[in-house]
Amino acid sequence: MMKKFYCLMMAGAVGLGAYAFDANFVSPNGLVTAELSDAGFDVRYGGASVFQIPEFGLGEAAQATAASEPELVTFDYDMAVGKKSHANNRANRYVLSLGGKADMELMLADDGFAFRYVGPQGQEHTAYRIPDGAERYAQKWTEPYEEFFPMATSSGEAGAHWGYPTLVKAKDADAWALISEAGIERWHSASSLVSDGETYRVVPADNFKHYSGTWATPWRVAIIGTLPTLVESTLVTDLSPAPQPGDYSWVEPGSVSWIYWANNHGSNDYQIVKEYIDMAAELRLPYVLIDAEWDVMGNGGDIIDALRYAHEKGIKPLVWYNSSTAWTNGAPTPQWRLNNPADREREFAWLDSLGVAGVKIDFFRGDHQETMEYCIDLLESAARHGLMVNFHGATIPRGWQRTYPNLLSVEAVYGAEWYNNLPVLTDRAAAHNATLPFTRNVIGPMDYTPCAFSDSQHPHITTHAHELALPVLFETPLQHWADRPSSYLAQPAEVQAFISMLPTAWDETRLLSGYPGDHVAIARRSGNNWYVGVINGTNDYKDVALDWSALGQGPWHATVYADAASTANAPRPAELDPAQAWDISTTDNLPASVRLHPRGGCVLVVKGK
Repeated sequence: MMKKFYCLMMAGAVGLGAYAFDANFVSPNGLVTAELSDAGFDVRYGGASVFQIPEFGLGEAAQATAASEPELVTFDYDMAVGKKSHANNRANRYVLSLGGKADMELMLADDGFAFRYVGPQGQEHTAYRIPDGAERYAQKWTEPYEEFFPMATSSGEAGAHWGYPTLVKAKDADAWALISEAGIERWHSASSLVSDGETYRVVPADNFKHYSGTWATPWRVAIIGTLPTLVESTLVTDLSPAPQPGDYSWVEPGSVSWIYWANNHGSNDYQIVKEYIDMAAELRLPYVLIDAEWDVMGNGGDIIDALRYAHEKGIKPLVWYNSSTAWTNGAPTPQWRLNNPADREREFAWLDSLGVAGVKIDFFRGDHQETMEYCIDLLESAARHGLMVNFHGATIPRGWQRTYPNLLSVEAVYGAEWYNNLPVLTDRAAAHNATLPFTRNVIGPMDYTPCAFSDSQHPHITTHAHELALPVLFETPLQHWADRPSSYLAQPAEVQAFISMLPTAWDETRLLSGYPGDHVAIARRSGNNWYVGVINGTNDYKDVALDWSALGQGPWHATVYADAASTANAPRPAELDPAQAWDISTTDNLPASVRLHPRGGCVLVVKGK
């Protein structure tokens, strides 16, 4: 497939002239442009410069010597799960010759700019320039991609290591770029960014795999536009390979009852596992996750008993594994069951025979090529046995959710489980939650494990309605509900009904309002109904205007879940009587704005009359 692709690339470059060529590249809608000069690429949106690419090349820093005429490329495909059931996009494709040693393929899409190199395998030379003074929201790189996205106007200390995605705002313009990558295949390592002043250099992780033949790097991707453009974009999956033909009807999104947040070692206790299975049945959640240490389950039953009990209750079980690549010494078990191909096939066949619906695999070793290949092996093997996959303690999604439809979720986020670990999330959660829809969740499913009304080891100070909005705001086809059974079952019947009915895969996604760290309002459509989540990321009251035009013509009828007035001065909403913490109402008139409590929120379920 790679050789055929390269022949096409070279055929497209035949007849290109000398250095004199049109060095202005433009998207079909004319809004995204890249102008090439001696200083590199200047990437713009609506005429405003967003960032530059001062250095590019494969094997060595290079100069472009020729460029092809634009070729219109359309992206038109269905997604079984995700933010949008049908993706439709377009781009102008250009091929630049880099002195005969390699080619650079450009995609100028209506919602972004992407490029990759094709040529002999070699060291990549790519850098972005983000000028000082420009807002940027970037997480410091960690192996499991679990950090905050604080706003800054400079890169900080030289040599700082940053993970994708990185959000950048143009100076003095409503133009944004979200920098990431796509199209990771088994011979690639993933990359990240290392900054030195205004320069952010693309640094691939270790890759000791020799590739014979023509090499193509992953796509370097920047989603570009206004904030609604970024939130609604499918560019990362657009640029990723389509899945192999096959029947994926067994892939079913849904909500999951999750034990870890309130019971760190709960899955080694049969009686506690039964409580979460019972909760799933009571709330009509299709799945329960039996988490770490199930292999040493006791107190009246083992894993076979737990699986049997789940099936008797009509609940489909998911089962946890340690990838055994990053943390093994003192780490939770089971370990070493998936690393060897024969062991992996035997284990997945065993799960399939027991009616297990999917696996959660945890604690991966960074962005190295061996890790990328191992993840792909896991996805392909799991698909052969009808198992859905959730990667935890893992790198960010880079389009695999399209290529491998059984990949339903990925952690790679500073999520609610950190209330179980350290006190750092308590005071920063509201702003963090209002940043993730513009950063991490744009590029793929995000297993944040949201919506807790009670407390774990460390308290939360977000309100009840803020928490209820998170499963709407945070897109993931397997939505793990974090709180304990007693907390959910103490909520008003209307709240329990909302949890039961909430979809986890969407036909359409629209940003109604928002700014990173400040507030966000997102509407997601499933069938004829819209589900709207709104949160306040600040410690002050906030009035949030809502533009309903994206929903089309009504008339509409809405159910509104909001914080009761009594939550305004409560030190912690979790201390309130749950029955008194809600203001649940219905309306035929969609509000032009909503007033949110500090760290508050609201949810609207909007149906046609």
